[in-house]
Amino acid sequence: MNVPLLGPMTLTGFAHSWWFLFLLVIVGLIALYIVVQLARQRRVLRFANMELLESVAPQRPNRWRHLPAILLVASLLLFTIAMAGPTRDVRIPRNRAVVMLVIDVSQSMRATDVAPSRLAAAQDAAKQFADELTPGINLGLIAYAGTATVLVSPTTNRDTTKVAIDKLQLADRTATGEGIFTALQAIATVGAVIGGGDEPPPARIVLLSDGKETVPSNPNNPKGAYTAARTAKDQGVPISTISFGTPYGYVEINDQRQPVPVDDEMLKKIAELSGGEAYNAGTLSELRNVYSTLQQQIGYETIKGDASAGWLRLGSLVLACAALAALLINRRLPT
Repeated sequence: MNVPLLGPMTLTGFAHSWWFLFLLVIVGLIALYIVVQLARQRRVLRFANMELLESVAPQRPNRWRHLPAILLVASLLLFTIAMAGPTRDVRIPRNRAVVMLVIDVSQSMRATDVAPSRLAAAQDAAKQFADELTPGINLGLIAYAGTATVLVSPTTNRDTTKVAIDKLQLADRTATGEGIFTALQAIATVGAVIGGGDEPPPARIVLLSDGKETVPSNPNNPKGAYTAARTAKDQGVPISTISFGTPYGYVEINDQRQPVPVDDEMLKKIAELSGGEAYNAGTLSELRNVYSTLQQQIGYETIKGDASAGWLRLGSLVLACAALAALLINRRLPT
């Protein structure tokens, strides 16, 4: 059973604001009370002999005699707020959503600037992300280098995803655009079969890479990364990008060091074009923190929850205090 996560006790609106028209009734009651008190005072002043007045009607504690009426009005105000349907933000786990985890497995991921290697660290953090992601979300996995392959179609079976993550293999070149297009196709396919709503389920792509696209050379080509990001934007699928690595990474090619510095700019542009957010991580710990942040963003949604119970309880308490004050001070209920 999913337990809602309650946000701060702050009001975000009212579901039935027309109930505030009852404030006019409260204003009318206040006016009536004042009229009654003035009329009572005029009747008292008709006694010419003030000594006789004091003997037949001893002076009451004027400082407190209006307190019951004030408390009664306060309780009516609280009840009015409660009936107006105050709402607050409530975070609840998503049960109908799709997340595609897209991981770069190009040769630059062999770099050991992130111990034990970029790919090994990425696998470790990705498995933790799969474990912590809200159970009801459908998680899929795509690996890409020169081509993109769907290793796991979106599913709630996390064991399948983790087994596939362990089996990731390095390959040549980097076709980021193809990885995104393949993810969009997987989202569209599973969205057509997931029920529970009139619209397709919300979806997100989480793209991890350490470098720029090499195939095609121009990311604005029809199959390029920027074109794919714009397509994702059109389909309402934001891309959260993670640039993973440091500026000092290198790989050994033919006994020579080939620098493979992390490329933040392309991934930032992909996130911007798709309506998503860009992150960067230079260590395994930082990558885990990024995934934890994404889990909180993706795994939960914020809805309007009812916040009237507290106002009803407070109104009832104040009303009880009004009755008690009336009996103790005026020896009768407030009028």
